[in-house]
Amino acid sequence: MNPEDPDNPFSGLLGDLLKVIGGSARGAGRPWLDAARALAQGVATDGVEPNVDPLQRIKLEELARVVELHVEGATGLSTAEMAYTFVPVGRGAWANRALDGWRPWLERMVAAVEAAPGGRIEGLEAEDAPEGLQALLGQFASTMGPIMLGMQFGSAVGHLARQALGQYALIVPWPRSNELLVVPENVASFAADWSLDEDATLLWVCAHELIVQLVLDRPHVAERLSELLGASLAESMAAQQGIAERLGSMDTGPDSLQQLMSDPEALLADLLTPGSRATSARLSTIVAALSGYVDHATSQIAQAITGSAGSLSEAWYRYRIADQRGRQAAAALFGFDVGRGEVDRGAAFVRGVLERAGEEGLGRLLTSAKTLPTPAELDAPGLWLERIDLPEDPDDPPAGDEAGGR
Repeated sequence: MNPEDPDNPFSGLLGDLLKVIGGSARGAGRPWLDAARALAQGVATDGVEPNVDPLQRIKLEELARVVELHVEGATGLSTAEMAYTFVPVGRGAWANRALDGWRPWLERMVAAVEAAPGGRIEGLEAEDAPEGLQALLGQFASTMGPIMLGMQFGSAVGHLARQALGQYALIVPWPRSNELLVVPENVASFAADWSLDEDATLLWVCAHELIVQLVLDRPHVAERLSELLGASLAESMAAQQGIAERLGSMDTGPDSLQQLMSDPEALLADLLTPGSRATSARLSTIVAALSGYVDHATSQIAQAITGSAGSLSEAWYRYRIADQRGRQAAAALFGFDVGRGEVDRGAAFVRGVLERAGEEGLGRLLTSAKTLPTPAELDAPGLWLERIDLPEDPDDPPAGDEAGGR
């Protein structure tokens, strides 16, 4: 069936859609990325992106020198390998940079969607189908699936840009750079909402972002996170392939097509499949433990510099457990949880380690991939301390892959 055939009942909707998105899909562009950027920008800025005050860059340069000294003293993590610069950006710029930073992961997900075969129409035998209808639906599915995935990421990133105080709103590795992003507009809003001193809040954000970066600079930490993120994407391929199958097997009436286009997120509702939950648990555990570590170190540094970090610590906790659609949605797309339960588990783990082994014991969290906790150990820090004191067996699997960590 030719999409241009006037007798083709799908030429009006499917044909027009394929004209719009199919042309760029066959060209050098990436329509899914264009869709993600457009939606992210619209959600992040409401169409207006104010210029960043140049004085913010000067202020951040001054804070960087203060923060670097205290971060190294509090954590032992050195900035000698790379001198980091804090860069103030608007919400729209943050959204664009986040999509660039996460692009390697997005491309893997898009590749899975594009490779998914088009499904057949339930209840319609091939010999009874209008000529070429299955092929047309298959083309629509393989083209539209990546677009809808891009829209899902664009929506999540756009909402996250309205909340992110700095670059690492999620502990997901970005490509290596000496720049760390800060969003002054969001920092000011956060400080005002909680009646905090804006300069002290900015210092907190800078310390937090630098600590996250230095943690991710530990090769074994970045490698383990990347390994689990990759496994999470692999586990989700069945769900991604289901996108095309659902498009191919759906009722072909105009009402069904209209419902589909009015609710694109419904197509990706099952992204976190039962088969991916073991990987998700291990990934969520490491993110929670690292987040707890970073929060503790940030609080120490703020206390040392300002003499009072209690109100900032409490506000930061309340901020993180609030209903933040962008943060939760983006984390779910990567396959991990950042809800209140995980925040509390990470904080409890850090407290438990400090009570038993002090700062030196907590520092061992970053020693190697094997000292990263399993899901069971996150809830029992004493067990974690016992395990990491055992003699190392080179034949042992990475932490979290043994039976107790599944």
